[in-house]
Amino acid sequence: MTDDLFSIFKSYDIRGQVGSVLNKKIVKRIAMAYGVWLPIKGTVAVGHDMRPDSKELAQAFIDGLTDVGLDVWDIGLVTSDMIYFAIGKWGLSGGAVITASHNPGKDNGIKLYRDHVTAVGLDSGLDKIRDIVLSKESISNPTAKGKVERISITKEWVEHCLGFISELKPFKVAIDAGNGMAGAILPAILPKLPLKVKQMYFDLDGTFPNHEANPQKTENLSDLVQAVKENSLDLGIAFDGDGDRAVLVDDCGRPVNGSDMISLISKLYLNKYPNSKIVYDVRTSRATRELIKQWGGEPIRSKAGRVYIGAKMREIGAPFGGETTGHMFFKENYDADSGLIGSLVAMQAISDSGKKLSELVDEYRRLFMIPEMNLDVSQNKEAVFTRLAKEYASLPQDKLDGLTVTGDSFWFNLRVSNTEPVMRFNAEANSKQILDKLVDNVVRIITKE
Repeated sequence: MTDDLFSIFKSYDIRGQVGSVLNKKIVKRIAMAYGVWLPIKGTVAVGHDMRPDSKELAQAFIDGLTDVGLDVWDIGLVTSDMIYFAIGKWGLSGGAVITASHNPGKDNGIKLYRDHVTAVGLDSGLDKIRDIVLSKESISNPTAKGKVERISITKEWVEHCLGFISELKPFKVAIDAGNGMAGAILPAILPKLPLKVKQMYFDLDGTFPNHEANPQKTENLSDLVQAVKENSLDLGIAFDGDGDRAVLVDDCGRPVNGSDMISLISKLYLNKYPNSKIVYDVRTSRATRELIKQWGGEPIRSKAGRVYIGAKMREIGAPFGGETTGHMFFKENYDADSGLIGSLVAMQAISDSGKKLSELVDEYRRLFMIPEMNLDVSQNKEAVFTRLAKEYASLPQDKLDGLTVTGDSFWFNLRVSNTEPVMRFNAEANSKQILDKLVDNVVRIITKE
């Protein structure tokens, strides 16, 4: 059981199968450990998504916090980015949301934050929380039990999000909420926007009956693509399960990759904050980095993962940062990510450009990039990195996040996934021929026993 418990503590959050590992008893102990560890002892916001067991796990988490003397704002059904907002807006000591994001319905999890909307990952406190949970020592209770207050923050959240836009064009849009939490919040803001919206899968259903709530996988966008094409819409928007990231589909029905989304928003933010720094992750297109420089900005590279992007932004004072999975981070959003704010800002950028989204994608997508490949590698991961480093020894390499090799006409990155038992491979080249040759060679080396 100890090994199972150890395994649910991922690099960025806690995730596991409900019942067998993640249950009310364990969640309460995690909450108590988090409360004991939390640097500032004050009020903590707790929310949950629409999964069948999320409400009861949230209650267990609340019970754990109050047992160690912390006061709680129970904000109920929310998107993850609403938790981030609550911490920043009201200066809370921390926050937790019960969600497994885009994972299947049999899973659940916990995203943890501390004061100043600082994400808690394995190298920023989650390891210490894990060690307290796994220890056989009891977690001491204070003499006074914490209080619980039921709070609704939807009105304030909607006003906050609307502050990121000025005047949008009257776009015709299809929105796929994936039966996730975006479907609960969007009805509160859509009437305030000049949009004609085709709503898809807004009903909350944590079993995800229509498709997996992971818009990064193109197969999950097929219904949205069809809706955009059949109805001649301006764009489509797909949210993940907990609503903190979104992926766009252009007016031609093409999924807009994360690099293009970063480019789109970077231009708007560099107009707003001239000569500023923009944070991007190691998988981002070279074209995006070149465009940021062209527009007067300074691209700053970061490890992949929402825990790292926001931290890097805060460290260097960047107004915007993006991750290619669809997480978009904003200084005015307490350096945190938001699917809703990212979508609104993207539509503002399209409005300001006077162009169609497809035209902007064609302008920004200057190179040839593969969709991220997930490779099952049973052998020693370090041996794989060693072979690749030797194969490309004559080219510049770095190990900021996995292994990145950069040539004159291509680059690639291989990294071990922080959430799944796979290695993730990304590559880009100046031509399709160069890219195909590169991918064939790298995959051959990776999968060689």
